[in-house]
Amino acid sequence: MIDKLEFLLALARERHFGRAAEACGVTQPTLSAGLKQLEESLGVLLVTRGSRFQSLTPEGERVLDWAKRIVGDVRTMRQEVRALKQGQLVGHLRLAAIPTALAMVSALTTPYHARHPEMRFTVRSCTSIEVLSALDNLESDAGISYLDNEPIGRARAIPLYREQYRLLISADAPLGQRKTVTWAEIGQIPLCLLTPDMQNRRIINQLLREAGIVEPAATLESNSMILLFSHVRTGRWASVMPAILAETLGLIGAVRAIPIVEPAAVHTIGLIVPDRDPMTPATAALVAVALEAAATLDKDLAASR
Repeated sequence: MIDKLEFLLALARERHFGRAAEACGVTQPTLSAGLKQLEESLGVLLVTRGSRFQSLTPEGERVLDWAKRIVGDVRTMRQEVRALKQGQLVGHLRLAAIPTALAMVSALTTPYHARHPEMRFTVRSCTSIEVLSALDNLESDAGISYLDNEPIGRARAIPLYREQYRLLISADAPLGQRKTVTWAEIGQIPLCLLTPDMQNRRIINQLLREAGIVEPAATLESNSMILLFSHVRTGRWASVMPAILAETLGLIGAVRAIPIVEPAAVHTIGLIVPDRDPMTPATAALVAVALEAAATLDKDLAASR
C-alpha cells in the first residue's frame, strides 16, 4: 500500500505518468498498475485519464491528503527505527531555502553536521511558494523562508532573524558615501534585483511604491544573488540585499552596503518544518540547532521569545 501511495504523491507532483514513474524509480506500466490497484482497493477512481494525465478526481485529492500524512508518518517511523538501531542519526536531510537566506544556511548545517556526522544534506534554492510546496509534497524535510508575508499552512515556524535591507553600491557612485539612504532615493537609480517571482523582490517593489515610485523596475533581473553581486562588484550596478547576506559576502574595496531608512523595513526569516507529531529525528535535531542558532543570528529576536 505504501509504495502505491508514493506513486500517487509523485503523480500529483509531476502531473505526468512518465516523470512520476522516473521519480519513483519504476517503469510507467508499473506505476499505472499500482495506481489501478490502489483505486480497486479503495473502490473509487483517483485519476482522470485520457491519452495523458489530466487531473486527480475529487476522491483522488482527498486520498492525496491522506497519502501525505501516511507516507510522512511511515518515513518518520523508519528514520526513528534506523536511529535507534544504529545509535545515531544516519540519512539525508533536504532543505529548501529562499535565495536571500542561502548565506546563513551554514549556521544550521555546520553545527548539525558536527553533532550528527553521518547525515548528508541537500540544499535547494527556491521561491517562498516553492518552499511551502516542497514541504507539503514531502520533497523537502524543512524550509527557510519568510514567516510574516505569506501563510505557511500546516507547518511549524522557528524565527531565526529579521531581514533588514542594504543598498549595495560602488563607493564612487553619487550615493556611495552616504551613511543612510531612503527608498525614494533608491527608486531613482538603476538597480539589478531578483526576479518578480521572488518574495524579496515583491517586498522591495512594495517599499518602492510606498516611497512614491509608481512602477518599480530593474535594469537587470536574476534569480541568483551571486549573479547580482557579481554585477555590483563591477562598480557599474547597484542592488538591494539583506544585511545578513551583505555581511556574509564580505564587502570590501569599492562596494559599500548602506542601510536603507524611511522606512527601515524588516521581515522575519525562519525555519519551517512540517507540523507533525512526532517529528522525524532528523527534523527534530534541526529544530534544536535552529533554536540555538537564532540566539546568534538575531539576539533581540531570540530575547523576545
